Amino acid sequence: MKKDEPPLDFPDTLEGFEYAFNEKGQLRHIKTGEPFVFNYREDLHRWNQKRYEALGEIITKYVYELLEKDCNLKKISIPEGYGVIVLNPNENYIEVEKPKMHVQSSSDSSDEPAEKRERKDKVSKETKKRRDFYEKYRNPQREKEMMQLYIRENGSPEEHAVYVWDHFIAQSAAENVFFVAHSYGGLAFVELMIQREADVKSKVTAVALTDSVHNVWHQEAGKTIREWMRENCCNWVSSSEPLDTSVESMLPDCPRVSAGTDRHELTSWKSFPSIFKFFTEASEAKTSSLKPTLTRRSHRIKHEEL
Repeated sequence: MKKDEPPLDFPDTLEGFEYAFNEKGQLRHIKTGEPFVFNYREDLHRWNQKRYEALGEIITKYVYELLEKDCNLKKISIPEGYGVIVLNPNENYIEVEKPKMHVQSSSDSSDEPAEKRERKDKVSKETKKRRDFYEKYRNPQREKEMMQLYIRENGSPEEHAVYVWDHFIAQSAAENVFFVAHSYGGLAFVELMIQREADVKSKVTAVALTDSVHNVWHQEAGKTIREWMRENCCNWVSSSEPLDTSVESMLPDCPRVSAGTDRHELTSWKSFPSIFKFFTEASEAKTSSLKPTLTRRSHRIKHEEL
């Protein structure tokens, strides 16, 4: 904490922050009517970040209450019998300060063959690389070295996606499933496809990605997955171009179009009208056993020819 930094003691209600949602669902300051201001205190970025996170936790719970009350959805504890309610699948862990002690790596065992140790080390490093990348992307202001105690079977967004698929979506009676995956959620969806390819293809009608950070090369998605994504997915990316303007991509997967905003956090909101049109056309095409002929697809790069 900086010398002049206020204590990290924030309210636990929207009213305490002096914010409320208006009739349009927009978050506004109760007194000034202004939108949320991140830099509430100048030159105190860490404090502003913590304030932002505290308000975000309140809004998350508020939205889930609306989902239960207005949409009649049910909140379920996962894993089953574990007693943990996951509100944000990007934070499926409890954080404690890391103890200052050496923990011997399982790969240090001299009883294992060298080839097996090398393979385990490679997997461990790749997993750490992904988590470090995401943690930096999610919270670049992290200061303390923390230890994360991951929730069983839901220790990462990728694991969470597979768990929810296996325990809820795959067992549901729904025949037309649609995905909207934002940012790292796109990477989690690609991992889901890699692990449950046949099941996803049989149940999912269309996928809308918004500024997804997936990479089919790094994730080693097979040719059949890339082909399916080209026909059934679309990625609305941050861009200053008008909504639905084709955006070039060198990756051999789904078409990329502008979300109508260059702000990453607004890509889902700004592209919703186009996303629902995309879903409607995909559903109608599936019903008539035809592929949707969307304008955005006609501008797709022939990736296989690159």
